[in-house]
Amino acid sequence: MAATEILNRVDTVRAPQARIAPQAEKPSLIGLLREDMAKALVEKGVPERQVKMRVSQLWHWLYVRGVSDFDEMLNVSKDMREMLKQHFTIARPEIVEEQTSGDGTRKWLLRFPARGAGRPVEIETVYIPEEGRGTLCISSQVGCTLTCSFCHTGTQKLVRNLTAEEILAQLLLARDRLGDFPERDTPQGAIVPAEGRKITNIVMMGMGEPLYNFEEVKTALLIASDGEGLSLSKRRITLSTSGIVPEILRTGEEIGVMLAISLHAVRDDLRDMLVPINKKYPLKELMDACRAYPGLSNARRITFEYVMLKDVNDSLEDAKELIKLLKGVPAKINLIPFNPWPGTNYQCSEWEQIEKFADFINQAGYASPIRTPRGRDILAACGQLKSESERMRKVDRLAFEAMMIANHGED
Repeated sequence: MAATEILNRVDTVRAPQARIAPQAEKPSLIGLLREDMAKALVEKGVPERQVKMRVSQLWHWLYVRGVSDFDEMLNVSKDMREMLKQHFTIARPEIVEEQTSGDGTRKWLLRFPARGAGRPVEIETVYIPEEGRGTLCISSQVGCTLTCSFCHTGTQKLVRNLTAEEILAQLLLARDRLGDFPERDTPQGAIVPAEGRKITNIVMMGMGEPLYNFEEVKTALLIASDGEGLSLSKRRITLSTSGIVPEILRTGEEIGVMLAISLHAVRDDLRDMLVPINKKYPLKELMDACRAYPGLSNARRITFEYVMLKDVNDSLEDAKELIKLLKGVPAKINLIPFNPWPGTNYQCSEWEQIEKFADFINQAGYASPIRTPRGRDILAACGQLKSESERMRKVDRLAFEAMMIANHGED
């Protein structure tokens, strides 16, 4: 498809109106666990006897209603709102660009304010609508350190980790833009339906390696899965890692979400090249950690991501070795046709070969869906997310097909 044809299918909005924090030095209440929010309020003079009630109010407005202005907290006294405005922020990040694909996939380029001596940073977040579900792909770092050879995002150097606030802000902003919060005038205490949400699943598969930012990711996901707020089931939250073995057990014990492994190779020599972290945590250690993942069962399988690279990892011999490697692990294998990007030396496997690979795995008893191209006209694929400063020229970007990993977690 010609770039001009693709351009006609993309709805791009530059810098739509967004509420930006007026003073970046103000701490945000978003991303604080309840006990930390209580401590912050006490430090600003809220009486101890009121703290539990105030935290409950704030939690409701932030995570059930999704407000981003203290003045919208209708049952909080004016004096309390003024104190909150003076000392804290709950503002959303700036939307630099919003793109909507012809297939409904949406991508936001978000800018967060400078922190300390740093500078403003930009990340991308992607929403993928599917039949009966909607998945939001969230970033955990600005850039990445892993330098996986087939991954475009990996060509961007790590700038810094995102905070729990910035991780959660991606979910809050996406719900804003999708109309996924209840009406502001819904009475407090009213039953807010869990069904019918546009965002039903989230995946930590955007920019960065989430297990290299463990504590902030943990805090954000515990808040996202809190039953009195955003209320996402932990079985609808998937964390994807390239294989940071020491943190895999902690993920199961301390966060309890679904696990996905960026595998991509069945031999250490090849995986050393494709996913260099394998040199530190080779396949045996990785698979031992997977077998020990807390809660692992046929109902809570690990997803293994496997990008299909022509004449690199797509032979039937590779498929046979994959089955041996996964022995004893309740698993699903997501086969991902490679998304080309300028400068890469890899090609996507032939479709016929991908189907043969999938058939072999299926016959061995493993589900092996082939990812359907999504967001192809806005470069919204896993491994293709970049910050504004390093993005490709528009014509180049839109000339390449893209695909977003979806179908993770429970339906």
